[in-house]
Amino acid sequence: QVQLVESGGGLVQPGGSLRLSCAASGIPFSNYAMSWHRQAPGKERELVASITRTGAFINYSDSVKGRFTISRDNAKSTVYLQMNSLKPEDTAVYYCKASYSGTNYKAYWGQGTQVTVSS
Repeated sequence: QVQLVESGGGLVQPGGSLRLSCAASGIPFSNYAMSWHRQAPGKERELVASITRTGAFINYSDSVKGRFTISRDNAKSTVYLQMNSLKPEDTAVYYCKASYSGTNYKAYWGQGTQVTVSS
């Protein structure tokens, strides 16, 4: 059974940092592109950052570019999101997603972790 388990969320002051982790099991992790998404109250879920299977290609949304860094460790089946210079507008539930774009597309989501940026 596939599981994506996020951790590392919490309450942080503006300007602070958090590191999110997403540990995957039940899938051949290195075959999956990984991404982080977030959903704030009353808003649609949005893509924050994505990383290809080997980490060769990375993309960020304009709203987090220069502040967030996505990375992965295929040996540990884990993807990370380092978040620096956090702003109140970064407050949201953060989800990781595993995507396989082979013959049969597959996608799996984690349960989400809350990030709150507030003084």
